[in-house]
Amino acid sequence: MQFDPKHLDPALFTHYSHFLAEEVADRALDRCWLELEWSQRTIKLFGRQVMQPRLIAWYGDPEAVYCYSGLKLEPLPWHPLLLELKTHIEDLTGGRFNSVLANAYRNGRDSMGWHSDDESELGPQPLIASLTLGAPRRFLLRPKSRPNGVRSAAIALSLEHGSLLLMKGDSQQRYQHALPRTRRPVGLRINLTYRQVSAQPPV
Repeated sequence: MQFDPKHLDPALFTHYSHFLAEEVADRALDRCWLELEWSQRTIKLFGRQVMQPRLIAWYGDPEAVYCYSGLKLEPLPWHPLLLELKTHIEDLTGGRFNSVLANAYRNGRDSMGWHSDDESELGPQPLIASLTLGAPRRFLLRPKSRPNGVRSAAIALSLEHGSLLLMKGDSQQRYQHALPRTRRPVGLRINLTYRQVSAQPPV
């Protein structure tokens, strides 16, 4: 089902449908695709090594090392466009970010499985700012809780070109999210998820 983002719990999610003007978003999409250092990594999924079904790039402050699904991401130095967008988001939200995970979904076969951004280096109540550039895709949310052992139906949002979704508070403790595959012909979508990563003590 489709869902009006205005009905999301404001303590957990805030949606800005026109965060970037269309022409600004167009330029940002083109520059991100052409100028960021994209790679496709191997991750551990259910005990198996598989290739991620998308391209990623990790940028940030030198100490913003991020680990998930068996990956350890060392940040690339900030790209000027990513810094410019970060400042714009920080001015709007009052949040502070030291890193950004960029995901490129080249077509409908590229996807993101169910997960929460609940790694320890993000803290117990992370603020994550998710900026969408390019083709709209269905973004799914579902509660982690299962009353009477039954999982609630997923909420489907269509995140548009230039829109910004803030996930905050207990959102990562209470919800999972995903970007499923689609058989519909769809173009390039780039998602920039700004985060604040805490330095981890050496093991």
